[in-house]
Amino acid sequence: GVVANDPAVGGGAIDAPAADKAARFFQLCDGHDLPILSLCDTPGFLVGPEAEAQAQVRRFARLFVSAGSMTVPLVMVALRKGYGLGAQAMAGGSFRVPAATLAWPTGEFGGMGLEGAVRLGFRRELEAIDDPDERQAAFDAMVDAAYEHGKALNMAAHLEIDDVIDPGETRGRVVATFAAAPPPAPRTGRKRPGIDPW
Repeated sequence: GVVANDPAVGGGAIDAPAADKAARFFQLCDGHDLPILSLCDTPGFLVGPEAEAQAQVRRFARLFVSAGSMTVPLVMVALRKGYGLGAQAMAGGSFRVPAATLAWPTGEFGGMGLEGAVRLGFRRELEAIDDPDERQAAFDAMVDAAYEHGKALNMAAHLEIDDVIDPGETRGRVVATFAAAPPPAPRTGRKRPGIDPW
């Protein structure tokens, strides 16, 4: 099965209904022993008062629980954005879970959107700069450093992901990874934990 974020809708952010849909899809693929290809391009989970009114914590957690109980191989390819817990969810709960965690050279990673991370993480330092032009220059330098640190190549160099691949190699690498995965163990009964009802 293939699961992917749609950057044309909400920038690829995962909202509560999308988390339910992905969790159910993970269960269906796992229940039928189908390997999963995850194409990640997400700024993370959608947050805010409206999202919180939709029981998002429970629904996001369902995605992690479903992914954590899978026994089929998963390959995650970060196409562009791989931020926050949304990227972790697309990787089955951790970048160490998939049979392969790959990224295109355009991949970028971080705990959250990097501009927001700099605004929050360096708020005091930025507020201490009186000159607005100098403050903006310092902000831009910090954001540039965050982007440099979060580049896919840097993530691979620090062994956070397995490899950075040319987009043209994607199909071959995914097929080779799935082919190298051990076959599912024979079963006489149904697979646990099963597929929950909607």
